[in-house]
Amino acid sequence: MRLMATTVRKAVFPAAGHGTRFLPATKAQPKEMLPLVDKPLIQYGVEEAIRSGVANIIIVTGRGKSAIEDHFDVSFELERVLELRQKHDLLASVRGISEMMNVAYVRQKEALGLGHAVRCAKELVGDEPFAVVLSDDVIDSQVPCIRQLLDVHEAYGAPVLALMEVPDASVSAYGVVEAEPVLHNGVRDRLFRVRSLVEKPQRGEAPSNLAIIGRYLLTPQIFTSIDSVGPGKGGEIQLTDGLRLLMEKQPIYAFEFEGTRYDAGDKLGFLKATVEFGLKNTEFGSEFRSYLQKLKL
Repeated sequence: MRLMATTVRKAVFPAAGHGTRFLPATKAQPKEMLPLVDKPLIQYGVEEAIRSGVANIIIVTGRGKSAIEDHFDVSFELERVLELRQKHDLLASVRGISEMMNVAYVRQKEALGLGHAVRCAKELVGDEPFAVVLSDDVIDSQVPCIRQLLDVHEAYGAPVLALMEVPDASVSAYGVVEAEPVLHNGVRDRLFRVRSLVEKPQRGEAPSNLAIIGRYLLTPQIFTSIDSVGPGKGGEIQLTDGLRLLMEKQPIYAFEFEGTRYDAGDKLGFLKATVEFGLKNTEFGSEFRSYLQKLKL
C-alpha cells in the first residue's frame, strides 16, 4: 500500500553529542560549530535544508551548546560595527544567517543516542513528516541530498533513508541495510525497498555494503516506534532499532543519493573536506591550489 505524502516543512538537527572524536578542540566548543573553511559544520546542513524547501529548523541541543544558538541569532553589536565600517558584504552575510530560516530549540538533557535525540523533537515536529540531518555528514551535490529524498517521499509517501556504498572494511561504523532494488524513474540502480537494518555489524556479518548516511526523511509514526524500543548497542536508543520496528507497519525506502559525502565528524574526513571546499572557494581557491602544488609531498 502506498501512503499519501504530505509537505515536509521541518528538519531536525541532533546536536547534543559530546564530540569526543575532536577533543580537546570540543572541550568548550560544540563540534557542530567547528569551521569548515568559513562556515560552521551545522550551517552547511541548514543551508541544504533551506535549498530543499525546508525552512523550519529544530535543533536538539544540550549542555554547552549555546554557541549554536548564538550563531543563528541576531548579533546587533556585530552588525552595527560592520555597518559603521561599511563592510557591506560581511554585513549581508551575517544578517543572512539569522534571516534564512525559522529556528526552534529543544534540550536533550542526556545524550542517550540518535533515536532519543529524534524523540526529543516530537512536540515541535507534531503529526507530520520531517527530515533529520546529521551535520557531521557534509554532502556536496548539485541537487541537495534532502531534496533528492523529498522527491522519493513525494512519490511513495513513506520514510526514505540516504544510502551510499562503503568499503567492506568500514561497515562496522554504520547502520547497514538489506534491500531490494525498486524501479524508479525508469531505472533500478538508486532506489531500494528496505528489508532489514543492522546497526554497526561486524565485517562479514553485514547484509550489504549499503550504509545509511546522515539524512533521513521520516514519518511521525517513528516516534511511537522509538518509544517501543529499549536501549540497543552501547546502551543507547538507536534510531535504527526504531526504523526496524516501524518497518513492520509500513514500507521504508532508501535512496543512493548523487553527490560527495564528507565525514566531517572524523579528523581525517574533516581535513579532506577542508581541502576540497577550500579549493572550490571563489575568493582564494586558485591561490590555495597553487600553494598545494608547491608542497613537497
